[in-house]
Parts: sequence; structure tokens; C-alpha cells
Amino acid sequence: MKAWHFSGTNEPLVLAEIPEPEPGPGEVLLDIKAAGLCHSDVGAMTDAGWMALIDFTPIVMGHEIAGVVTKVGEGVTQVMVGDRVGVCPTAGHGAPGYQRNGGFTLQHVAHEGDLVPMPEGLSFEMAALGTDAGMTSYHAIAVRGEVAPGMKVGVIGLGGLGQIGARVGVLKGAEVHVAEVNEDVWPLAEKIGAASVVKSVEEWAGRDLDLIVDYAGFGTTTSGALKAIRQNGRVVQVGMGRLETTLDIRDVILKEAQLWGSMGGTKEDIAAIYEMLASGDIEPISTVTDFDGIPEGLEKLHRGEIQGRLVAKIAD
Repeated sequence: MKAWHFSGTNEPLVLAEIPEPEPGPGEVLLDIKAAGLCHSDVGAMTDAGWMALIDFTPIVMGHEIAGVVTKVGEGVTQVMVGDRVGVCPTAGHGAPGYQRNGGFTLQHVAHEGDLVPMPEGLSFEMAALGTDAGMTSYHAIAVRGEVAPGMKVGVIGLGGLGQIGARVGVLKGAEVHVAEVNEDVWPLAEKIGAASVVKSVEEWAGRDLDLIVDYAGFGTTTSGALKAIRQNGRVVQVGMGRLETTLDIRDVILKEAQLWGSMGGTKEDIAAIYEMLASGDIEPISTVTDFDGIPEGLEKLHRGEIQGRLVAKIAD
């Protein structure tokens, strides 16, 4: 079957023929219906530092996967043939596209413990998106941030993650404020129910926000967030736009600030975001391509030409 192989840093994806996989004990075979394209895929292709996370090459990339169970291995009891599911990339049985072959192909073997049932009405494209972008966004604001009704919350960045996180905050009853440098997407802030939108986090200085979730992570956003929270407020760091920053330690100490990191999430986070996507409470901006368009789609992500998330429709 066809697959897009990754072989090394700054090497293009190569269309290859690979054997059709067979599920082992505790595993299932999926016909892939949709696979998300992520900025971390671009990072793995362009930054040699990511190679330490990849167990072997060539490897099929793609860690956002949704499909239909077509075969079950020995001992499988939690799912059955015909089930519509998403694959949690952080559930503990090896991340697709890193520790095992991922979703930029036609079929995928996954452990039954990594699967999340899709609710009725949820498209495969949204289900694929929800396995990483949705999970990560939700986990940061709802679990690490502990967002609650009445809280004053800042969301930095209204891209693929921030648009989901901000909407989750609104749905949880918080007063959500957005900082987004790209004014072209400001109307989206109003659409999702944000109370206000500014160009820079620096405009929040002295606002005494309870919680700020930084989905951008460009260094100055992190330091600016610490100046905008209240005494004992919390900053949750998700974005990795820059891997180093300088902080004013006075803000950390005098405010007794909480600076928390957030990475990925859980099956429970995916299930929660699936319900919000299926109900229409969250309608993220997304672009759909096809299997053949995966390499070009990753190039567009690299050039910053995609608003929201990008998903490949693999099959009907």
C-alpha cells in the first residue's frame, strides 16, 4: 500500500510501497479515513534535534489518526470491527510517526488501549484533528489551567491550538481575552465568544488575570504573561515558538507566580473535545487536503500559509 516515508532531517517525504500491516495480540487494524498535519511534523522534518525522538527510519509520519476498525487481534475486547475511532498518540503504546508508523498511509495498527470512540455526528477530519490539536488545547486550559466559571483568562495565540483553547475557556464559563498579533484573525476571537482581543500580551500588563495560557511561546509572550497575572496567578506554557526566553524573576517571586508546562494530554481529554466538536460547540478553522497533497501541505505549514489546522482526507 502507499505511504509517505520520512528518512531524515531536511529530506523530502518519499512515496513508497509498504506491506499491509497485521494486528497482533491486543491490537486492531484501522482503515485510515483522515490524518492531521501538524507543526511538529514540520519540526521533525527540518530540525535535527527531533531525530532523537524517532525510533527508526524510514518511518511513516503522521500522529493525528482517525479511521474504522477492520480487523481485531487476539484478545481484543474493547472494540469491534466497524467501530469509528481516533488514536490517542500519548496513551503509552508508542507515538505514531515517532515510535511506530503513523497515519500518512492507508492502514494503521494500533493498540486497543489507544483508541477513543467517535461520537455520532463527528467527521473523520475533526476526529483526526481532535487527537492532538484538540487534546493538547483542552488539556492545557481545562486540566493544567483548571479553568472555571468566572475566571479572567488570557489566551495567547489564535492559531490551530489557541482557537480551540479559547473556545474551551468560553464554554467552561470563563471571561476569555485573546492576544493575537495577526489582526486578520481577530474576527474569530469575537466569533468564539472572547471578551476582547489585543495585538500584544504587553497590553495586559496590570490586568490581574487569573490564568494565561500561552499557545504561542515566543519568549516575550511568556515574560509578558507573568506581568499580566494576579498575585498567585498561573501561566500555562504550551507553545514552543522559541525554546529559550528571559524572565523577570521579580514577577515570579513577588507575585508567587505559577509557571506550568503542558504537553499533550490523555484519552479523556480527547473524549471531552470530541463531544464539543460533535455538538458544534467548537468549530475550528481547518483546511482539508488529500493523500497526494500531504507533502505540499507540510510545505505550506512550514511557510505559515495555513490558518487553523490542516487535515488530509485519506478515504471516504
